[in-house]
Amino acid sequence: MHSLNQEIRAFSRTNLRKQCTRVTTLTGKKIIETWKDARIHVVEEVEPGSGGGCGYVQDLSLDLQVGVIKPWLLLGSQDAAHDLDTLKKHKDGVVLVHCNAGVSRAAAIIIGFLMSTEEITFTSAFSLVKNARPAICPNSGFMEQLQAYQQKKYGNKYNKIREIDEANSL
Repeated sequence: MHSLNQEIRAFSRTNLRKQCTRVTTLTGKKIIETWKDARIHVVEEVEPGSGGGCGYVQDLSLDLQVGVIKPWLLLGSQDAAHDLDTLKKHKDGVVLVHCNAGVSRAAAIIIGFLMSTEEITFTSAFSLVKNARPAICPNSGFMEQLQAYQQKKYGNKYNKIREIDEANSL
């Protein structure tokens, strides 16, 4: 068995496997990059097809995961909203809030709704939604607006509520 010191001394860059990275730029151009002599080299460039580039890497896999926030409040993506089998799994009187991916816009709406109707803090509402649908990631603008809403709603009471939330999460 070799010691860590022996392993470090035996290290050689020539033994490392060569890597390449496939990159799609914002304009839709596809390139393959590799490292050589501590610099990035473009190995191959492929122009987007005649339809033009989409500017992002498309994820064509279906997202049918539905987060149950409350028994009557669900969060999902447009895939879940269009899939009849998924919709049939849930009883009548249930609301499915969705956006394109069910990650930012719909999640922010539900967090704000919970803050307003359940009178809970941003942290509590965010945790509730994140536990039900782990993929959520509201954009920074939505996060700032929700925190500003909390400050406006609770004012000076906010610090006391935050202390209670933090104590409950321990």
